[in-house]
This record gives sequence, C-alpha cells and structure tokens, in this order.
Amino acid sequence: MTHLLHLDASGRSESFSRRLGETFVAYWRATHPDGVYNYRDLVADPVPPIDEDRVHLATQSSVNGVRDIEAMDQMAAGAPELARSWAATRPLVEQLLAADVLLLGVPMYNFTVPAAFKAWIDRVTLPWLPLKGKSAVVLSARGGAYGPGTPREPFDFQEPYLRAYFSVLGLDDVSFVHAELTHATVMPFLAQFREQHETSHAAALDAVHALATRVRAEAPS
Repeated sequence: MTHLLHLDASGRSESFSRRLGETFVAYWRATHPDGVYNYRDLVADPVPPIDEDRVHLATQSSVNGVRDIEAMDQMAAGAPELARSWAATRPLVEQLLAADVLLLGVPMYNFTVPAAFKAWIDRVTLPWLPLKGKSAVVLSARGGAYGPGTPREPFDFQEPYLRAYFSVLGLDDVSFVHAELTHATVMPFLAQFREQHETSHAAALDAVHALATRVRAEAPS
C-alpha cells in the first residue's frame, strides 16, 4: 500500500497551493483506497528551527558514521543536548522515511520557498538521510509568472533549489505543478493577466489529476 506524506507551507488558509493539495488528496484517495495518509500544516504546527544542538547532532552523525535511526538513538543517548535535539527531530525523520510519496504545498515567497518549509528541511535533513525510491509532487502557487521565456524566469530560486535538494538525497522522481499569476485575481494592476492565470490554474488542476492517479500503487520493495 502507498504511504502519502502531505505538507502545507502556505501562510494563507485559502491559498492556491492548499487547494491544489486538497484536490490531489481527493483524487489520490479515490485511486488508493487502502493508502496511508499523513498530514502536517507547517504553519499551524511549525517545526522548530535549527539551533546549535541540531547542527551538532548532524555533525556528530557524520563523525560517528551513523546510517540509520537506531544508530542515531544510540549516539544521542550518550549526550543530553543531542538527546533533546534528536527527540524533536526523530518523529519527523521517521514520518518522512515511512512515506512513499511526498505531497508538498510550497508557494513561492520572495522568489524561493517559505520559511516554514525551509525549517522542516533543515530539521529533517541528516547526512545519511536516504530518499531514493520515493516520489515527490511539489504544488506551487506564484503571484507572478516565472516559467520558461518569461522576464522573471531567472528569479525562480524555488524549483531549482528543490530539485537540487532532492537530487542530492537521491530522490530524482520530482514533479512540479505551478499555478502562476495568482495575484492577478486580487491585484488591480495585474488584472490584464487574469486570463493567463485561469489558463495556468486549469493546467495545474489537470496535472494534479494526472499525478494523483500515476503515483505508485505499491510501496517500493
């Protein structure tokens, strides 16, 4: 059975990325009735940002050649500051490793990912973290247009960053769904782009449907 981990990072409760996520989950549940679904709102239930103890935890995991959760348990048990940091980190890592598919609602904020999502990345990422064999679907909403050939294409530090991050950890099956020009629905000076936004949003919904029915029906062996 497929295990889906769904994270939302938008600061708006009625955001486009959240609505795309809800649509994906509805399709996914219909296609995977026996699937396991876990959800976390990273804004309502934020992940603790990294601190000196968390940095030390990652460093010591490399120094000690740690390669799994059990070895981390043993290492952290020997030092109170590591134990405290690992206690805050372990449930998130466990949840991530259990997932076959990651569904990530990640709007573009200031040309990159929201701080709430970056805090999750910084908290769960360890030198040994294996993500090979998993799939990720990134649902992105952007106030402007950043696609190929647009004037702001060079300002997109969101998709390239996430592709690089997941690639380093061995996760190469990453799909991006972008709903662009969302500000055209509320900003008067962008009203002339409303039709382009509607086209982008419709394409995003089509992509969500296709991806929700494509993701693996069986967990990787």
